[in-house]
Amino acid sequence: MQARFVRVLTLAITILFCLGAGVVFSQDDMGQRMETLEERQGILATEFDRLRSLFVLPEESDYKSAYGLGPAASKIYGRERGLSLGGYGHTWLQRNIDTEEKSQWDYKRFILYVGFKFTDKLLLNSELEWEHASTSNTGGGAGSVSVEFATIDYLHAPEFNFRFGMVLVPFGFINEMHEPPFYYGNQRPMVASQIIPTTWRENGFGFFGELADGSVQYRLYTITSPDGSDFKSSNLRSSRQKGNRAKAEDMAVVLRVDATPRDGVLFGGSVLAGNTGHGVEFTDEKIKADIALLMWEVHVQYQYRSLHLRALYTEANIDDTDILSAHRGEEYGVSERLWGYYGEVAYDILPMMSPASRMALEPFLRYERFNTQEDVPAGFTPDEKRNQTVYTVGVNFYPHPNVVFKVDYRNFDSEGGDLDDDVNIGVGFTF
Repeated sequence: MQARFVRVLTLAITILFCLGAGVVFSQDDMGQRMETLEERQGILATEFDRLRSLFVLPEESDYKSAYGLGPAASKIYGRERGLSLGGYGHTWLQRNIDTEEKSQWDYKRFILYVGFKFTDKLLLNSELEWEHASTSNTGGGAGSVSVEFATIDYLHAPEFNFRFGMVLVPFGFINEMHEPPFYYGNQRPMVASQIIPTTWRENGFGFFGELADGSVQYRLYTITSPDGSDFKSSNLRSSRQKGNRAKAEDMAVVLRVDATPRDGVLFGGSVLAGNTGHGVEFTDEKIKADIALLMWEVHVQYQYRSLHLRALYTEANIDDTDILSAHRGEEYGVSERLWGYYGEVAYDILPMMSPASRMALEPFLRYERFNTQEDVPAGFTPDEKRNQTVYTVGVNFYPHPNVVFKVDYRNFDSEGGDLDDDVNIGVGFTF
């Protein structure tokens, strides 16, 4: 009996000793594990900060434009290294007036800007565009996915830098800076689509920079010229080659210069010259024509507190339009001269009601005149419906500097008779 008691006591003591040792060992192991966990947390925190510096959007909503590009497209220039992401989108409902054409709501654009800075001097910048929400033939027609621009930039110095790839043609206010919060109305000015074929991009290379402490900016590119065989009586849009196996028998040179002599004041201009025939044989006689193109524009902008003023004039002159018009065989010929201009005024009225607010409420008015049939070749009658006047009145409301709600009414008139007016309600954003 006593021996049995000793055995039981010995077993109990052994179990208690093991449990105690286990507790001690567990405490030691727990301490080691806690130290390891803290080390891993520190590593994860460091890695998270690194990834955030690569990917996260700036906390400040006031982005800055660089080298004529939109603020979101310019983000890569402010990075030290690595990846930059941004983008914009725009959708609106259009209601046609005095027409049997039905209203439609189109998610017109969704854009991603992707940039990567390899070194402090070498970078990639690009814009990828989805139009009409789908590439299928759903609804009103097929959408598209396109590269709007994609360039390799070498930043040598503020005054002199190099660019190669698909470039945005530096023409007018909207072609380079086309993010929705930075222009008025749901649709871009007609002059910026019928004369200047916005968004206009071509393969090319050239130089850009800032002079006089940044008060003067320039872009000088050699690009693939438009395809002159696609010039139409209505506009120049269909002649854009968009970098898609672009004909390169002929090239064009484009120069833009902008000056900002003081805060809020900007004026400048662009000029483009080059042949657009690309060795194509025209008419049954197989005539080759240069179809020289000379385009230019001048623009001015003034901003003071809540007031915004903007004006632009542009003109395009085309040679050999008699050969081109005969080749196209249409009722209306391709004009030797196309011209257009617009002026707009906007005023932010919200500071009068809430001076401390970061929101904005900007009524605006835009007036446009343009004619794509000013001087057609002999034997052709000009299409007077292409000689238009457009009034646009509306309001932009900004609940945030990068988000805008837009409402506008467009009134169209032409020398060939009244055209359909429309009302547009939409939203745009950039990030």
